[in-house]
Amino acid sequence: MRLVNHGRNAIDLRTTPVHLGLGSRAKPVEGFAWDPEVLQAYSAAVAADGAEGRMVMIFDGEGLGDHWESHPAGDELVVCLSGSVTVTRDVDGVPDRVLLGPGEATVNPAGVWHVVDMEGPSSILSITAALGTEHRPRTATHPTERVGTPSAEEAP
Repeated sequence: MRLVNHGRNAIDLRTTPVHLGLGSRAKPVEGFAWDPEVLQAYSAAVAADGAEGRMVMIFDGEGLGDHWESHPAGDELVVCLSGSVTVTRDVDGVPDRVLLGPGEATVNPAGVWHVVDMEGPSSILSITAALGTEHRPRTATHPTERVGTPSAEEAP
């Protein structure tokens, strides 16, 4: 995993997210993967941006999301690019659902647990405050045990 300073070619946001950092910098994240070691390396590489850093990525899929997540460092913008998406937030133990169609967006407030379900083949764009993001398996209607993405302080 490495941050690229001057990407001049087209970037596929499905495989190569872009990190938005301090000083209005945008750096592609080459070699990104949803792997604990890569996530730790990413957290360490962008630690200086603190809570202001954002990850921009496109996700394609369909069906129910397999995990809850929460972004304590800041809000997350979720934009439906195609298909139909339901974002469910756990607000004080009560599910709050937002249905999105193409071109529609919602903001997941900082620290609020949420899950994304894709109704048939769908695509979303997310702009996420990744610092300290936590994931929990989707085993029930509400988030349960803690499985976190390391914060800058926890990254090696």
